[in-house]
Amino acid sequence: MLNVALPKGRLGEKVYSMLSESGYSCREMEEDSRKLTFENKERGVRYFWVKPSDVGIYVERGAADVGVLGKDILVEYMPDVYELLDLGIGKCRMCVAAKKDFRDNTEKTLRVATKFPKTAMDYYSGIDRDIDIIKLNGSIEIAPLLGLADVIVDIVETGKTLKENNLEVKKEIMDISARFICNKVSYQFKNEEVKKMENALKQRIVQ
Repeated sequence: MLNVALPKGRLGEKVYSMLSESGYSCREMEEDSRKLTFENKERGVRYFWVKPSDVGIYVERGAADVGVLGKDILVEYMPDVYELLDLGIGKCRMCVAAKKDFRDNTEKTLRVATKFPKTAMDYYSGIDRDIDIIKLNGSIEIAPLLGLADVIVDIVETGKTLKENNLEVKKEIMDISARFICNKVSYQFKNEEVKKMENALKQRIVQ
């Protein structure tokens, strides 16, 4: 049985659709249910829904053999897993954004609001900029508007939310997309099953 951790939400639903079309369907998944685990014994697969930021933990710890999560989470939390495949979906960017009229005064410590403190720190350390990280969990865009922060480091998909709040992208840090990951022990002991699923997903990637 291959245990698969899927992120709750649109991304997880897209990945399940890819797997279902590849022969890994599970009828229970397609019913209106509040269950969190589903299995298809005939295909030897068990799915479960988890919070996107927890997928790496489940896979690293072996509760899941494989899973799918965004590159942003891989970079921020650095789970000890194998990154096997870029699925080419869930595409967006990690960016620095600020008010349109913002100009960085390098003589002052830059106040950075973000859900991704490690990513922000790594980026600004790379350009030798002194920063003060403000860790937020909710709507990041409001921080510059209320004077809490000078800039934000956040995921940008269409840029619509930024525009509506009079913010703009100042710098793109990295491209993000969904990645298929694997537990290191599972890769050794369930290699045939893992490679079969990996190859099935490859066939569904739209170039």
